[in-house]
Formats: sequence, structure tokens, C-alpha cells
Amino acid sequence: MKSSKERIGILGGTFDPIHMGHLIIAEQARDQYSLDRVLLIPSGHSYFKDHRKQKVLSAKERLEMTRIAAAGYAPFSVSDIEVNRPGNTYTYETLEEIGRDHPDADLFFIVGADTVCSMSTWREPARIFRACTILAAVREDQIDPEKLAQETASLERTFGAKILPVNIPNIGISSTDIRRRVGEGKSIHYLVPDPLESYIIDNGIYSSKGADT
Repeated sequence: MKSSKERIGILGGTFDPIHMGHLIIAEQARDQYSLDRVLLIPSGHSYFKDHRKQKVLSAKERLEMTRIAAAGYAPFSVSDIEVNRPGNTYTYETLEEIGRDHPDADLFFIVGADTVCSMSTWREPARIFRACTILAAVREDQIDPEKLAQETASLERTFGAKILPVNIPNIGISSTDIRRRVGEGKSIHYLVPDPLESYIIDNGIYSSKGADT
């Protein structure tokens, strides 16, 4: 019997720009774990990408692109929770704030399986794992299954983490490649939703900047 609690998925990221790969991961997680909805959360200050030669677009711009990409699909909504937070943004703060706003919901934080292997180094990992269940999007070409199993077991022992797999197709789409393609005047059709493609092209986003690797 399904729990009466609302099941909320959370997918965060720089989203510079958000693309079909992000949306497919969110939809696969929603479908496989019967999530009632998925929150898409653009990061605020992406301090871990401060070194990038091509600076990250403003949080306001990335928020607008995320809203355009998610528009028209009821299970997806966009949160400005990190955009509105001053200074660096940390995952544990976001999860705890969502938990306070939705005390009767179960939270599911969606990440790439490769990310699981670095989560023990994040700020306040125990608070992250206490606040949610991790849904790890697994691509066999991206991470060694044995390494993932070992890291999952370690996080479960150390932090009491609950980590479940999300099976996804191999999607060769990246924000870096999209920025590069726009900068070179190449098509990004089918890499992002059509309305977002039009927004990027019509507003000259990425067109005069070289993409960072």
C-alpha cells in the first residue's frame, strides 16, 4: 500500500543550461519511485565552478531557463530556494528547508551515481542523508558498479544513508557541449526543449562566449 505521505523528488544543479538529459533523469526517478512531483532547483552561487573560464550565467538567468524547460509538465516545478539564498549554497541547507516547508513529505534527492562517490566530502553529509533518500541515476558507462556498491555500503555504515538506484538510458548530452555548440553556431535542437532552444537563440545566450571544458 502506498504511503499517504507526499513523495517529493529534488534535482539540483547549475543548469547552465538545463537540458533533456536532466529532464529524463528527473522523469525516470519520478516514474520508478512513484514520486508525486519533482522540484528542479538551480544553484545559487556555484562556488565550485568559480574557476571556469566561461563564467556561470547569473542565477536569475538560469532560473528563467529552468522555468521555460519545465513549463507545461505538471509533475515538474521549479524552486528558487537556492537562487534567493545569499552566499554559497549547501545541499544540507536546501534539504532541511524543504523538509521544514513540507513536514509530512518524504524527500528523494536525485543525483548522478558518480556523485555518490564524493558525497562524504560534502558539507554536513550526515544531515544530508538524514533529510532524504538518495536516488542515484546509474549509467553503466559512467561508473564502475563495484565502486558504486562499495561507496554505497560505506555511506550506509557511516551515515545511515539510504541510497536507491535509478536506471537511466545512456544520454550523451552535457551543458558544456550545448554551450560550445551555440558558440560555434551549431544546432542544439532535441538537446533542450524547443521553447528553451528558442529562448537561448533569440537572446544570444552563449553565442559570443567560448565554452569551458
